[in-house]
This record gives sequence, C-alpha cells and structure tokens, in this order.
Amino acid sequence: VQGTGGSSAVSKCSAAARGYIQDRFLQLLAGRRRRRRAPLIHRGYYIRARAVDHCVQDFLLKTQSLPRTQILSLGAGFDSLYFRLKDMGLLHHTVVYEVDFPNVACQKATLIKGIKELSALVGDTGGEGLGGFTFSGEDYKLLGVDLSKLSELERTLEEAGLNNEIPTLFIAEVVLTYMENTRSDALIQWAAEHFPQACFLVYEQVHPEDPFGHVMQQHFSQLNTALCSLAQYPDCEAQQRRFLGKGWTECSVMDMNEFFTCCVPEDEQQRVQTLEPFDEYEEWHLKCSHYFVLAASKGMEPPWTPLLPSVTVPHHTGPVGMSGSVPAAVCARLSGIPGLRRFGHRSVLIKPNVILTTGGFGEEEGQHCRMRNFHVLSKQAGDWEAACVTQNIPDKRWGERLYHTVSCLSDTLALVVGGRTSPSSTGLGMLWLKFPETYSASGSDDVAVEPVNLQPAAKVAALRWRHSTTEMTFKGEQYLFVYGGRSALEPVLGDWYFLHAPELSCTAIAVEGPVPESRHSHSACSWEGGVLIAGGLGAAEQPLGSVFLLRQLEHGFQWQTIETHPPLVPRYSHTAHVHEGKLLLVGGVWFHASSVPGVTVIDLMTGLCLDYVINVEHLEWPLMLHNHSSVFLPNEKELLVIGGGGNCFSFGTHLNPEPVLLSLSSILISH
Repeated sequence: VQGTGGSSAVSKCSAAARGYIQDRFLQLLAGRRRRRRAPLIHRGYYIRARAVDHCVQDFLLKTQSLPRTQILSLGAGFDSLYFRLKDMGLLHHTVVYEVDFPNVACQKATLIKGIKELSALVGDTGGEGLGGFTFSGEDYKLLGVDLSKLSELERTLEEAGLNNEIPTLFIAEVVLTYMENTRSDALIQWAAEHFPQACFLVYEQVHPEDPFGHVMQQHFSQLNTALCSLAQYPDCEAQQRRFLGKGWTECSVMDMNEFFTCCVPEDEQQRVQTLEPFDEYEEWHLKCSHYFVLAASKGMEPPWTPLLPSVTVPHHTGPVGMSGSVPAAVCARLSGIPGLRRFGHRSVLIKPNVILTTGGFGEEEGQHCRMRNFHVLSKQAGDWEAACVTQNIPDKRWGERLYHTVSCLSDTLALVVGGRTSPSSTGLGMLWLKFPETYSASGSDDVAVEPVNLQPAAKVAALRWRHSTTEMTFKGEQYLFVYGGRSALEPVLGDWYFLHAPELSCTAIAVEGPVPESRHSHSACSWEGGVLIAGGLGAAEQPLGSVFLLRQLEHGFQWQTIETHPPLVPRYSHTAHVHEGKLLLVGGVWFHASSVPGVTVIDLMTGLCLDYVINVEHLEWPLMLHNHSSVFLPNEKELLVIGGGGNCFSFGTHLNPEPVLLSLSSILISH
C-alpha cells in the first residue's frame, strides 16, 4: 500500500510535464522517480487532480470569511496539495495536516528539508521531531501514524494542535479502500462525531463486478493492495448511504464521467482533449465510470455542495430494464488461437461460413503488437476452425492497421478503407484483398493484397479511422458509402462519400434532410437500399443515442431520424446487424456504470427498443464487448463475437481470449 503513493506521484508528475496539471511542486516531490506515462494515464490522473482541487478550493472559498479552518489529508503520500495552496496564497487562515505511515512521512520530511523551495514555503520548522517522524511549520504538520489505529491517530493529531471546534476538511484520495471496512467506517464515523463542522472528500474505485472492474480488482490483488471497500460499497449509492449512515448530513457523489461532463468547464475540457494525440476513448470512459468523487458535510452553514453541476447537460437515463438475456458460449475449437485475441480489428463474412479477420492490436508470437497476420475462420461439419493466412504482399506493414473497415464486393474481392497505425498517423489509404475462388481455413491459400491507386477526391475518404463503409446499390450500380470517423487533424468527422465500385471514383449524389451530427465509432448497416447509422461518439467526446436512416429516393437520398422508445441509451464502439426489420446493436461503451451494454434490439417498423443482458455464466473470463468485431449468422440466428477489450488504464491489457457465440433465437422470434 505504501508503494502506491510513489507510483501515483510519478504519474501525476508526467501529467504535469505534458500540461494537464499546473503544478511545479510535483516534480520536486517525485524526486528521481520520473517516467513518461501514456496519454490515457495522463487523463486519468488529470481528472483525479481536477476533482480533488475543485472540492478543496470550493471549501476554502466558502470558508474564507471565517477566522480559522483546517485541512486533514489522510494517507497524503507525496502529494503537493499544501505547497500548491500556499504558493497560490490560499492558506491565510488554514492549517494543513498530512498523515501517512511513519516511514512515508519520514521520506517526505527528508525531501522537504533537502529542497530549499519546499522548506522555504513551510517556513519555521520548530516542531520537528514531534511525536515521532513529523515535520512542522506554522501552517503545515506532517505526521507519521497508521490510519487504521484510530486512538493513536487521535492522540497524535491532538498533540499536533488539531482543533475539533473549527471547520475541518478531511481528504481521502484512494486511501480508505485499502483499509479493512470496520476500520475505515470507524474513521468516517469518528470524524463526524468529533468535529461539529466538517467536510469529507473521497476519491476512489467503484463497480468491481463488471468486466473492467474484474481486471481492476485483479490488478490491485496482484500488487498485494486489495480494494477492501468494494464488496460492501460497490457503487456510488452505497458510498452515499455509508456516509449518511455514519453521521454526515449532506452527501453528494459523482462518477468521473459525470464530473468531467458537469463540473469541468467546456473550454477546459477542450484544452485537455487537444493536449496530445489520443485515441483510447473506450478505456478513458471505462476508467472514469470506475472512480467516483464524494463530498459529505455536517454542520456547515451554508451547506458544502461542491458537486453541483456548473453546466446543464442532457441527462440520459440508463436502460429502463432488461427484457431478457442472451446466452454466451465459447467455440471449443477456437480456444487457444492467439491471433484471435485482438481489438480494433475487423471481421467480415467473405462467403457463407467463411470469415476473414484483419488488423487490430493483439497478441502475436507472445508479443502485444499491431497485427500483421490475417486469420480465416471457417465452419467445417458444424464447428468453427481458424487458420492464420499468409499474405501475398509486397509490404508487410500494409496489414498493420486499427479501426479500418473491410467491405466485401464479391466472394473473391474485398476493400480495406482507412485505419491508423498511431493516433498521430495521417491515415492509411485503401487496399484490395483478393481471395482464391475456393477458400478453406486450411491456411494453404493466401490472400493477395494490393494498394489502391485513388483519385485525389477519393483519397480524402480514405484518410480516416473509426468510420463506417457500407455496401449499397443505387440505380442498379454498386457503391460504398463512407461516413464519419476521425482523422489526425479532425477529432470527429461528419462528412460522407459515395464511391462507385469497382473503380472507386467519388460520385456526387444528392442528399437532403437534416444532417446527423459528426461522429465516430458508430455502427452502419445496409437496409432497404439505404444505410442505418446508430450511436457513436460525438464532438465533445459524448456518446450519442441517435439512429438515422439514409433513405433511398428516386433521385438521391434523404436523412431521416428513427425515433426509438424508450430512447436508445447513448453508446459507441458497438457493432450492428440487421435481421428481418430489426436492428441489433452488440456491446459498446455507455456512461451507465450500473450495467454494461449487451444486445439491444430496435424494431425498425415501430421504434420499440429492447435491451438484453448477455449471460456469461459459462465463460471463465470477463467478456469485454468494445473494440470487438461480430458476424451475424442468419440461419443459426447466432452472433459470432471475435476479439474485443483494450488497455484497462494502468491495470493491464485485457483481450477476450477466444471468440464467443451469442444465441439470439429467443429474442428474434417474429412477433
């Protein structure tokens, strides 16, 4: 547990170096431990620092007219809060107490003494050595004591001058969860009972039982720092009840998706979103749905309510209720094939019972990397089998791409559009994939891969990723409809192109009606001569819940909104299929942490929208349904889900280990 503080200081330090956090003291307190972290980690530590700062500054602002206040930071580690507040001139009448294990407090005291800039801010250190490992200035007391030993904590704080009678802010930033519940509960109750005017700020983990939560819990268990509070307090509501039941009279709580959307001003959101190339939206939103900020208070006049939304955002309710469940089963013959553990790839049915999977990031020869090899899955005598396919390809790197699309133009020809290598890449153009007439999964046949020489107008269509490409027919001619996505220059696109097959020239076809808002990571399906677009991530990195039909008219097309009821829960990074007038949405990411998206069925005639949970009791591992691919098998009324998962913040990479069959027969019964 003591080691977590150092690791957190390094991550905050890296985020500060990239401009996420304005804090020159982090570097001084991190000492020699410096490493550059990934953009996802930067965002995660930014939102943590932002939430704590937001609440602390609100406390100082609301109490600025009072003669004296104090802040007690529990498990403070190498936090720079005191130095930042002192430097900003915000501690005129506030004393900051920091408590941590004796050896952590000792290390920090040594650091402060050795760095002039820090020791100068603390000023007089007359109380040094008081009660063991401590460091004391006029408005700063650093105390070494184990938080789980409440009577010892109380005695040490009293000796250090903590005053029960003045407004006090308690801060516990990923601290209480490492303590046994009886001890952390006692601490929460002790604070409420002994301090008539008090506020309590908590930031920590939540939602242990969903797939991301499982990976998160496993990570902390492996570090020997198990998250103790999650079993008893698994969600925000339970944490709120915990504080209200332990003597606190006001308590508000938000997960970090809600905090970022509601309490961070729009211009600041945009600043953070443009600091460095970023393309891990799913992992960012999942991380944010698994951490919360809580603000409790008692005896404060006026009441302390730092978590009031500063902006009004459309509030999307979660799923109304689950209409049933869809059973998931593994494909016995496909287990243990490492090439199928991947995300950001594409899978396409090239002919009945033959599926081609290309690209993505995953596991090849024991390494995590961008996938060069293609895999073919074929159904032989009722069982799916897989083989790695050799590519007849002049440049091996052509196959290395994520978030591209693959469209089948015939059973011997497919087209790869766009995709990326890194988030700062400029887009990768198009490739032809040519298959032999007869295709088996023996792996003996190869796929010829050729670059497409595009006209300038069509090049723009290809320089994107997280887009959709849909096959369609207009006036007897074959077209590909390329829509949305993002590029290295534009975080979200709302344009479209009609590419005439097979020469892929851009064709101008009239489109009328209100244009859908820009989006990427949406789904697109052919339907009745047009295209159905559902969900996606919009301009402000907010999931969308709209469904549009690009409807074919005599002279062109028209955008039409499909109204769903109850309204479709906004989501992105899902897959979609149409079957007999029903749109099936599979998985994805949404902001409702109480459940993960399963299968949603939208009746395109009536707009009725039903959510089904996926029953994973026969799977021995967490099923992550984002960045996956899926193929609908109409005869069997089954969905084959291939791959999926991603980097789970700093908790490790989770790749679904094997393809999964979802049986949809019970939910596709014609009414």
